[in-house]
Amino acid sequence: MLRTQLCAEVGVEHIQKKVELCGWCNNYRDHGGVVFIDLRDKSGLVQLVCDPSSPAYEQASLVRHEDVLVIEGVVRPRGEGLENPKLKTGKIEVVLESLRLENKSLTPPIAIGDPSVNEDLRLQYRFLDLRAPRAYEIFRMRSKVAKAVRDCLDRLDFLEIETPMLSKTTPEGARDFLIPSRVHDGAFFALPQSPQLFKQILMVAGMDRYYQIAKCFRDEDLRADRQPEFTQIDVEMSFCTQEDVIGVAETLLKEVFANVGIEVKPPFKRLDYHEAMETYGSDKPDLRFGLPLVEVGDLFLDSSNEIFKTIASDPKTNRFKALKVPGGDGLLTRKDLGQAEEFVRQFGAKGLAYIQIKPEGAKGPLVKFMPPHSLQTLLDRLQAKNGDIIFFGAGEKKIVLDYMGRLRLKLGGDLNLIDLDAFNLLWVVDFPMFERNEGKLSAAHHPFSLPKDIDNPNPEEVQSVAYDIVLNGVELGGGSMRIHKEEIQKKVFEILGIGAQEAQEKFGFLLDALRYGAPPHGGFAIGFDRLIMLLAKVPSIRDVIAFPKTQKATCLLSQAPSPASEEQLRELHIRLRNPKKT
Repeated sequence: MLRTQLCAEVGVEHIQKKVELCGWCNNYRDHGGVVFIDLRDKSGLVQLVCDPSSPAYEQASLVRHEDVLVIEGVVRPRGEGLENPKLKTGKIEVVLESLRLENKSLTPPIAIGDPSVNEDLRLQYRFLDLRAPRAYEIFRMRSKVAKAVRDCLDRLDFLEIETPMLSKTTPEGARDFLIPSRVHDGAFFALPQSPQLFKQILMVAGMDRYYQIAKCFRDEDLRADRQPEFTQIDVEMSFCTQEDVIGVAETLLKEVFANVGIEVKPPFKRLDYHEAMETYGSDKPDLRFGLPLVEVGDLFLDSSNEIFKTIASDPKTNRFKALKVPGGDGLLTRKDLGQAEEFVRQFGAKGLAYIQIKPEGAKGPLVKFMPPHSLQTLLDRLQAKNGDIIFFGAGEKKIVLDYMGRLRLKLGGDLNLIDLDAFNLLWVVDFPMFERNEGKLSAAHHPFSLPKDIDNPNPEEVQSVAYDIVLNGVELGGGSMRIHKEEIQKKVFEILGIGAQEAQEKFGFLLDALRYGAPPHGGFAIGFDRLIMLLAKVPSIRDVIAFPKTQKATCLLSQAPSPASEEQLRELHIRLRNPKKT
């Protein structure tokens, strides 16, 4: 044994006792011949002290940052006025009796645990960045949550089953990572975007309840909560309903949160997709604060402004949304109002009108275009009071909902309306089955979700039995009931413009399975990295992945991706069109 306990576990109860500790030198100070060393391990820091009379003094004088130390010493209280309330061990220090300099370190290129260090530098020296006690706590949490997931699903009689990493390329919404086959000239495996097809086949195979903590791969543009390789909690079950699936997900989340000391109470609130979009401008609304969007287009039908009247007269295509900020007239300066307008212009807005509620009445650019009775109805509908401000967005439905939803989030943050300690879980249900992108229909979730009314002559009105779980405005995960009948799956492919031959080529092994007594089934997947990111209250999933990629999808630690040798390329039957000169 190199140590009897961890650094941060040494306390006043150990005074006058000998301890054995090991770790890294976090800091070194020489105060007039007396050496002070802050020793750090995964638990935190403890202060070591050594004066010239100690047999350890010569070795202690050689210690520098990040050297590996093994020490023995006696615990004593710090002197009066010298306690450090910021440390768990701030009331004591350890007087060195022996010190072994186990391994020297080069001068570290980054300060351990300093969040101000450039992220690229932190990722390049990730082995140093991860030494910070905060990093250890994050990965300890990640490990505990993974165990809680397994314990819960095992108790609910789910089987943990691994699905292949090398599979067939299928169109699931993002680019696949392709792996060339050495054995099969010109053929490629694909890394799985999700285990979707295989878990459905497991249901056909009678496995009944499946889960895995699965690695998934998507070659797409990155952002704070997205990586090319990520982890999800993947769950599927047979002979079930949407309520059964949601019940399992809520049980799982309740136990996971309890495992890290947070209480959440199922059943979680539900919003249908249409209500979420119309009221919050998002299919993943943050409900930790209010500021709902209110439709007021009908109040502008008799407006003296022809543009407003034209927008309001087509409620199928357009929206006219109002957003009331209680007390906003006293909180937002003229500069703030200008910045809010510039903000929404980034997302397609042509401007941002507003009305201020003053003691003498409503003031603002819109007031002159509204008949008095319409203005009064507007104030009544929004329950506007003196000191409030009302913002307006008008125009094409998709654009208005998007920028007004973004404005809502911006105001919530700028005005400190969001309870940062709250964990608000929400189900968004009844998603559209199809959506139109650049004139072409595509699956809103994926083409295997169960539609509610596949025979509706207008595909854009078809809803799916699909559901997303949202945590604090972040899509934590989602799922659906699946199509288990071949004829329904064929109709979906027809609507998407996928012919019988193409469907067989891309999804043949699933379609074949559906012909052999497929049971009704459904499931969900929860983004494991996102879950840990939110529980740990860090801004990026890169902080909760041991060796993440940058926003350019590179690993600065290992320098991946890297060129392959000519020999490797020949074995894989690959010739580069424009090889880079090295």
